[in-house]
Order: sequence, then structure tokens, then C-alpha cells
Amino acid sequence: MSTVSLVLPARNEAPSLQVLVPRLRELYPSAELIVVNDGSTDDTAEVAVAGGAIVVSHPYPKGNGAAIKTGARVACGEVIVCMDADGQHAPEDVNRLLARLEAGFEMVVGARDSESQASLGRWLANTFYNRFASWVVKHKVHDLTSGFRVVRARQFREFMHLYPNGFSYPTTSTMAFFRSGYSVAYVPIKAARREGRSHIRPIRDGLRFLLIMIRICTLFSPLRIFLPCSFAFLSAGLCYYLYTYINDGRFTNMSALLISTSIVVFLIGLVSEQITALTYQGTGRD
Repeated sequence: MSTVSLVLPARNEAPSLQVLVPRLRELYPSAELIVVNDGSTDDTAEVAVAGGAIVVSHPYPKGNGAAIKTGARVACGEVIVCMDADGQHAPEDVNRLLARLEAGFEMVVGARDSESQASLGRWLANTFYNRFASWVVKHKVHDLTSGFRVVRARQFREFMHLYPNGFSYPTTSTMAFFRSGYSVAYVPIKAARREGRSHIRPIRDGLRFLLIMIRICTLFSPLRIFLPCSFAFLSAGLCYYLYTYINDGRFTNMSALLISTSIVVFLIGLVSEQITALTYQGTGRD
């Protein structure tokens, strides 16, 4: 059985940690329990220490992703369990995810059902993100943004330079694992309502999630972005040429520009694909 480190990013989560930390210590006495205090202004650090956790503190708030990266750097376990400190994730579910990991996976994610979503808007947004990510990685993504996951420490650290400091590290890590050929599994969970106020801003962070997915797509599978764009420019150019030819009997500069743009975009995609292949070769993942 692999050694386990539990990593909890926490910012002003003292009330929930009073219950969560002792419960985790009771259920997993042999596991390393790390609470990353992300610049809290309450008693988060003191409560975590009193409960028996190792506390690493940021001097100021850096973000959920930055806290996870800090925890992953200091963790000694071969397996890292990432879970929220706000009471949404049931400590009892950790064993279910660990059991699935031991079946031969590098990452296991706790996939929330529709009843566990904070609101209808959040559910609709997550559904869109899941479908877009599934198209990008060519695998079914059940819950792209879940912060409850267990990962092999070595593989997780392999992509730490890609993880953003904000709330999008689950998005980045999931897509990076899929596109790198690592095995990812999902275990259905029910997430409780969080204690206190959420630090996520739906519009700002939602746009950030989308931009991160596009960035990861261009990093690991560029043609999945460039090829549709190239086809769109080519189709527009040909359609406009057909229109002007039927009406005026000529080939316009706009048609030439659109068709030329499609060729340029396609060639950029090919070059990006070659760079990606060299990246895989350099890391031994080719």
C-alpha cells in the first residue's frame, strides 16, 4: 500500500477545520495531514495544529492552486489526496478513491452528481466545461472542476509548472493527465454544501476556466484548436468566392485573404504539433 499525504488548502476555514481535521486524523492515522494556510485572517492555522495537522502558511493569499502546489512540494507520501477544507468533501470517501487508484490509475477524481452543484448556473457551466474537455482529450470527463482527487505524487508534480495559482488547478491537472496518456478514473460522490462564503467568482473564474482549457488544448493537442479554425476560414473564403463568382464573376481580395489565413492557421497548428511531440520526447512520454 502506498504512503498517503492529505493536502487541504484553507483560507479562513477555521470553523469547518475544527470538525474536519480531527475526523481525518481519526480515519487515517498513518497518513500525513497537511493544511496549507493561504494567508488566513482567522484561526485557521491554530485550529489545524490543534487537530494534529502539519501547517504550512502563506504570508498572504496566493490562491487555491498555489496552496495545492505548496502542499504537494512538502508532501512526503507517494499518493497525494487533494480535498477542500470547507466541509464539502466527506472524509469517508477518501478510501473509495484510494481503492480505485490502487487498481492501476494515476489519478482518481470524485465526480459530483447534479444534486451536489451549488446552483443551476454552476451546473450548466460545469456541464459545458465537461463536454468541451471531453472533446479536447477524447475521453469522457465526468467532473472537470472537482477539487477532490487522489493522484500519484510523481506524476502530479510533473505538471506543477502548468497549474495556475487560482481555482483552476483541477481543470489543468485533469486535462494534462489525459493528454499525457495517464490513466484517470472517476468515483461518484455527493458533496455537501460548503460552510461559509465561497471564494469563487462565477463569471471571472468561469472565463478563466475556459481560457485555461484552450491553453492546455494548444499545449497538448494543438490541432484540436487550429484545425477547426483553419477549416472555418477556408469555408468562409470558399463560400464568399462562390457568392462573388455567381454575382460578379470574379475572385475578390477578401476571398484570397480568408483562404490564405486558413493555410497560415493550419501551418501554425502543424508547427505547434511538432513542438508538442518534441516536448513529449524530452520528458520520456512520447
